Amino acid sequence: MKNYSIAIDGPAGAGKSTVAKKVAQILNFIYIDTGAMYRTIGYYCLHNNIDVDTEEDVNNNLDAIDIKIKFVEGMQRIFLNEVDITDLIRTQEVGEAASKVSVYKEVRTRLVSMQQEIAKKENVVMDGRDIGTVVLPNATLKIFLTASSLERAKRRCKELEEKGIVADLEITRKEIEERDYRDSHRENSPLKQADNAILIDSSNMTIEEEIDNIINLYKKRLENEENDK
Repeated sequence: MKNYSIAIDGPAGAGKSTVAKKVAQILNFIYIDTGAMYRTIGYYCLHNNIDVDTEEDVNNNLDAIDIKIKFVEGMQRIFLNEVDITDLIRTQEVGEAASKVSVYKEVRTRLVSMQQEIAKKENVVMDGRDIGTVVLPNATLKIFLTASSLERAKRRCKELEEKGIVADLEITRKEIEERDYRDSHRENSPLKQADNAILIDSSNMTIEEEIDNIINLYKKRLENEENDK
């Protein structure tokens, strides 16, 4: 039986996870948050005093990191060495660490292999930086979801403020732009739009509009596949 997949790539703060989760729910697919896997490695390094700026140090500790994805009431939970850390990896500090370790080839090789194995068995929606280009090069539908750095910074500040954290818009914008540069210029699997991905700029769109757009594109892709048979 053929499995279907939707790859959603894009820069930090574009709203990929929010949209991907809802699309997966509507289609009854499994949602895979690949960024959470990199955050898990970043989290482990931070809490074990491993220098995330030194590739050799990170690589030397990979065998001590056991990552499992489990689905609880339809929601993805991520476990590090059998401990559920889903709610602990969403800090700015962990995000920065994840961005740094994600450039290392051995880290990417291990996690990409995990992601591909899941996609072989399930219908999935995956979001990340290199899903359409590396992880799922033959995805049924590829989306590159983006927004202006200012709009992404506003969203990030709002998210933090809802958690009671005061955030500076310009500092947040600068951090996002720095991460964009790092993600798009890394040697291994840089952030870029796949040749056959559809660009969606969500700067002036609601989340509902983004979701409807992707669902409609997916249905259209299936119709085209049927017509081509």
